[in-house]
Amino acid sequence: MLGVAATALIGLTAALAPSTAVAQEGANRPNIVFINVDDLGWGDTGFMGSTFYETPNLDLLAAEGMMFTDAYAPAANCAPSRAVVFTGQYGPRHGVFTVGNSDRGQNQLRKLIPTPNTEYISEENTTFVTLLNENGYATCHVGKWHISTDPLKHGFEVNIGGWQSGHPRQGYFSPYGNPALSDGPEGEHLTFRLTDEAIHYLRNRDDGRPFFLSMQYYIPHTPIQAKEEVIARYKAKSPTATHFNSTYAAMIDHMDYNIGRLLETLDELGVRENTLVLFTSDNGGIHNISRMWPLRGEKGSYYEGGIRVPMIVRWPGQVSPGTRSSTPVQGVDFFPTFMEAARIEVPEERLLDGLSLIPHLTEGEEIPERALFWHFPVYLQPYGRGNFETRDPFFRTRPGAVMRLGNWKLHEYFEDGGLELYDLERDLGERLNLAELLPEKTAELHAKMKAWREETGAPVPTEPNPQYNSGREAELMEAFYRETR
Repeated sequence: MLGVAATALIGLTAALAPSTAVAQEGANRPNIVFINVDDLGWGDTGFMGSTFYETPNLDLLAAEGMMFTDAYAPAANCAPSRAVVFTGQYGPRHGVFTVGNSDRGQNQLRKLIPTPNTEYISEENTTFVTLLNENGYATCHVGKWHISTDPLKHGFEVNIGGWQSGHPRQGYFSPYGNPALSDGPEGEHLTFRLTDEAIHYLRNRDDGRPFFLSMQYYIPHTPIQAKEEVIARYKAKSPTATHFNSTYAAMIDHMDYNIGRLLETLDELGVRENTLVLFTSDNGGIHNISRMWPLRGEKGSYYEGGIRVPMIVRWPGQVSPGTRSSTPVQGVDFFPTFMEAARIEVPEERLLDGLSLIPHLTEGEEIPERALFWHFPVYLQPYGRGNFETRDPFFRTRPGAVMRLGNWKLHEYFEDGGLELYDLERDLGERLNLAELLPEKTAELHAKMKAWREETGAPVPTEPNPQYNSGREAELMEAFYRETR
């Protein structure tokens, strides 16, 4: 039941396969399964504490590997996060800062002309997939891509369901309207179908090469759609103040069930022991669907709720089961991590911004304290009327930058030069701004942030927007607070 693009390509796999000698040389290198889901909040799984959502397969995966409490997506929305992961470079190096255009939200409320956005990564920007493929790995992409028109131009031999769309255009039930995936029978759910395709790919490989499977589920991105019988089961449960949407809960159930099917296939094929599995989400969830509490913010916001995500790494015999790490890590680290696991030397001229997590995963070595960065010189409008989780009700975020160093988190906003400093150890919800109380620490971190911007050539918008209307903004702000009192 291979998808359209995969059907056309599967016959080429043998022709593209390396010699038997190369295949044998790579026999002891691990397979890699990268499971990246879409818009899953930090606390939206059982292993992260939810009692409403049920994720037994992910809970077991966490028990079998290392679970990260302080893992971060490289951006607060989909495309820029994925662009950083696959290139190993922060946004300023490739220019993918957001999804679509950079001037989102009401024009009269934008004080600056934002930096233009680059929609897709360039074909010249080598992904880690290209290096895996060039060094003897079979490479297959299943599901969401969103960072170019075609994954096959970025190192994949097989593509099933990946194209430039960031969500299921016609919904989760067939017909899908996806040119890289044929429609299934009536009532088929996309999450089950993509898992069927991935399992089919794994079962029908026979060239002896180690494989890289990019399992990129669209779920639980909107639209919120799930099977009725599963929705009914969650309607019978008692909701919490944080988790309350039974259809979203059913989507998470679908996600977990199908990840379980995929992991079970690794067991059946006898490759579990030599397969590194990394599970994470590309950004935080949506506040009106599932609260990120105790984190502040949501998808699109650079408060913790928009960028802190669940993450698990399982690698039998290499990563001790049941381990837990509170070390801050980010998706920019995946490129060098996969390269070291696969024993591939990255060309000297290939600039990477992250570091390999392998010594931390396998030996428990401490990762040297380093700053993690997020740069967002664009605008992103709110969902609906907005809420108090963001800096103001008119945007999930305005142009700005964020840095985490140790337990310190610094926000900078380019419109007004505003700075916010939080101590995440004592204030995980980012409620108490210490910038004025700790001016020396604020200045120290701000200097590091500006030095990083200079190093990476990060653009900072400064041109005023002639259409900005301060009177209209004040009027809308007054109305908003009057309505919400």
